[in-house]
Amino acid sequence: MVNYIWVPIGVGLLAVLFAAYLAFYVLRRDTGTPGMQKIAKAIFAGATAFLNRQYRTIAMLSVLAAVLVACALAFLGQGSQADKINLAWHTAVAFLVGAFCSGVSGYIGMYVAVQSNSRVASAARRSLGEALVVSLRGGAVSGFLVVALSLLGVSILFLLFGGLAQPGIAPSLIIGFAFGASFVALFAQLGGGIYTKAADVGADLVGKVEASIPEDDPRNPAVIADLVGDNVGDCAGRGADLFESTAAENIGTMVLGVTLFQATGNVGWMLFPLVLGAFGIIASAIGVLYIRASAVVEPDKASGRDPSQIAMNQLNIGYYITCAISVIGVFVGSYLLVGQSNVAANMGIPAWVWYGLAGCVGILMSIAFVFITQYYTAGTWRPVREIAESAITGPATTILSGITIGFECVVMPVLAICIALGVSYFLGSQVHMPVALQQQGIINVSGIFGTAVATVGMLMSCSYILAMDTFGPITDNAGGISEMGGQAESVRDITDALDSVGNTTKALTKGYGLGSAALAAFLLFSAYLDVLYSFKHNPAVYRVDLANITIFIAALIGVTLIFFFCSLAIRAVSTAAKAMIEEVRRQFREQPNIMAEKEEDRVDPDYARCVDISTNGALRAMVLPGAIAVLTPIAVGVILGPQAAAGLLMVGTMGGIVVALFLNNGGGAWDNAKKYIEAGFLRVNVKGQVVDASDPDGIVLGKKSEAHKAGVIGDTVGDPFKDTAGPSLHVLIKLLSTITLVLAPLYYFLHP
Repeated sequence: MVNYIWVPIGVGLLAVLFAAYLAFYVLRRDTGTPGMQKIAKAIFAGATAFLNRQYRTIAMLSVLAAVLVACALAFLGQGSQADKINLAWHTAVAFLVGAFCSGVSGYIGMYVAVQSNSRVASAARRSLGEALVVSLRGGAVSGFLVVALSLLGVSILFLLFGGLAQPGIAPSLIIGFAFGASFVALFAQLGGGIYTKAADVGADLVGKVEASIPEDDPRNPAVIADLVGDNVGDCAGRGADLFESTAAENIGTMVLGVTLFQATGNVGWMLFPLVLGAFGIIASAIGVLYIRASAVVEPDKASGRDPSQIAMNQLNIGYYITCAISVIGVFVGSYLLVGQSNVAANMGIPAWVWYGLAGCVGILMSIAFVFITQYYTAGTWRPVREIAESAITGPATTILSGITIGFECVVMPVLAICIALGVSYFLGSQVHMPVALQQQGIINVSGIFGTAVATVGMLMSCSYILAMDTFGPITDNAGGISEMGGQAESVRDITDALDSVGNTTKALTKGYGLGSAALAAFLLFSAYLDVLYSFKHNPAVYRVDLANITIFIAALIGVTLIFFFCSLAIRAVSTAAKAMIEEVRRQFREQPNIMAEKEEDRVDPDYARCVDISTNGALRAMVLPGAIAVLTPIAVGVILGPQAAAGLLMVGTMGGIVVALFLNNGGGAWDNAKKYIEAGFLRVNVKGQVVDASDPDGIVLGKKSEAHKAGVIGDTVGDPFKDTAGPSLHVLIKLLSTITLVLAPLYYFLHP
């Protein structure tokens, strides 16, 4: 059974080769006209300069964190001094490997994404199908590298740390890998989110509202910084986020599987997430390859076919294919890994079937999150239209309407999470625990493992989802390059359509990322309690009593941390955006020829200065909220003890999920309400009453209208919500779990 460890290693290596093939496919495409190449080079230079500086800072922080964790475990851990040193150096090495793999996957994915944008713009001159395939495959490079390096990192460390000889001990030695991934992801997402929104807010408020020029107008000094921000925030940042999700989920499930392995002797319980992750990569690859240029029906104005709908339909089909193959993979993997275990189950149904069904629950939840997020953020549904209509009466009602939608949109995703956890727990509970576990008093380990399998199932489509996410900034950049490069209207129609689809896929990915974080957080919480049980051998550790004053205090600190962290993140965007606004205004004031009507009289803005402002603002501002997020759970565990840390983890996770849903979907709805107005769908009659978008007699309230300006202001409020604070919370709630897992021996040493 332990030989199955070679499945994720083999598939992981093939996934790296597949990513290389996709990169070759994209990079051999032509880069367009000299004007397009000039803009693409400026974006590439800005993105690589920022990431180089950001990752140097993160690398120094990572080495410092690894040393401090190793020292804490070596001197204050559990067991003999030899055991302490063994755990310390294994954890430190795993931490650094996780941090390195996270950084590499994000950096390479961003590199290919930035190189893809001019190629997509050039492909749009020929056909929608070619542009769609190039942009998706460019995004898929990041998706497959992230999942492959996560899978390879965990699997190889499991082997190197004695997984063949002592499989029951190895998972506890590789927990540091998840901590390292979480650590890098937090700073990468924070820094990238601050950078992109500082540039975006500055470009929108001065360019669109004050100067009344288009979004990607080359006269806007902040336009290059804005395009750079799409890559460092959505490509590198989201890649690090989901790298951390897959790493934490794999290791958390393996830690839970140790208990079942010790009771049954079947190592398949621990290999479950790795083998199913390998099946997920295969399913995602088939989904990506399904989408071909020859299969895309080209739009034409006579037929009335909407190019954005054509592209979205293709991406949806690829996703459904990925999910369908993942369902097969769940049952095949369950049979191979659990089918040989001599474990009884209810109704005479084998254990592997129950766990296969639990995995399907996770897959269905991922689909549910996609539809729920689309409902609240796509312009075709009531929430976005409601915000757009409120813009008619000004910025105040636009902001109030967006906040209302943000609060409302929490309900359905939370219900979906509750149903998924409850159903998967029930399905897992149908498998009878071994008698040895019942005698020890461990509560429903089979049910908790069912929720772990659901998490694995949801993350099986991670490669495809990440491809759709990185598709967003690629197409956004392609639209900017087409406009700044002076391409024909037919080309702009295609890049605008793909950009519209990219806005939707980015929003869907945030919902998917948060849903997987919610399931993974419960899994990691259960794994933490299992670690405490291994120290105390007392079933009482599975009961976190909020009536205990110490635990209540820690729980209150946990939910407060969520709000304070969001405050620091949004304030950082506001501070950097102020500097950006002042710089853009200065350039317009001191260089009036930037806005000269005749093109031959114009002078180029100082793009580099705006890029530098975003870079410096992001790097300075990411340290404080990141440090507070890391130090708070450590302080609670050290001062108040391991059960208090469990209280902080439990309530902080709940608060983080709810607040992140509010920020992500509320911000996304504001963004698409602005785009709904820009597309000319907001119409009123002569009395100022809203009429249907298809009414030919309606008065269009489009670009440069007062409603549009109100929509832009609403969007600037939502920008740091959906692209900085919200996505960073995905990372924070998993970081809380990985920190407590790694430092559990320290907490118990201080509070035995």
